[in-house]
Amino acid sequence: MGELPVMETFYTIQGEGYYAGYPAYFIRLGGCDIGCHWCDVKESWDSEMHPKKTVTEIVSNIPEQVKLAVITGGEPCMYDLTILTQELKKREIQTNLETSGAYEIMGDFDWICLSPKKRKLPLDSSLQKANELKVVIYNQDDFNFAEFFGSKITDSCKRFLQVEWSKRETMMQNIIDYSLANPQWAISVQIHKYLKIR
Repeated sequence: MGELPVMETFYTIQGEGYYAGYPAYFIRLGGCDIGCHWCDVKESWDSEMHPKKTVTEIVSNIPEQVKLAVITGGEPCMYDLTILTQELKKREIQTNLETSGAYEIMGDFDWICLSPKKRKLPLDSSLQKANELKVVIYNQDDFNFAEFFGSKITDSCKRFLQVEWSKRETMMQNIIDYSLANPQWAISVQIHKYLKIR
């Protein structure tokens, strides 16, 4: 049934974006060629560092109570995720995706969170599929970056601004002020970091 490089899997509380606060089983795939300097999982970049597992192995290890799975990376859309999402749905598990949008999205997803990155821009096709646009704010220019992609998404797509963790002391108030002036943007807070969970 094909194999995918799996960096880690874990059951926790989704910490950011539209589904923040929901219990979620994370499937973090290895492999990413985008290379954001502020990435907090750089160990995911090299797919060769992570064991390949069959879809059957991945899904069979998910605890029985799980209702929501988040497929993330790395950049998970470097791979065809059709079979993985099909098997998750057979278990009646909601399938959420976290992606930069730089690759074609292949799979049957209930929710797609697209977080664009400057080093490799998202495809128009990915932007049109996004249910959620989450833009990381590192500096003031990132608001322009957010608005550029905010003009590319569908009307129903949710918009979030999320401070880059190391810049929260200097940029958080700017994000608050921007959201108040531009209420189409909500704020995503990385609650898992405040709760000190994964």
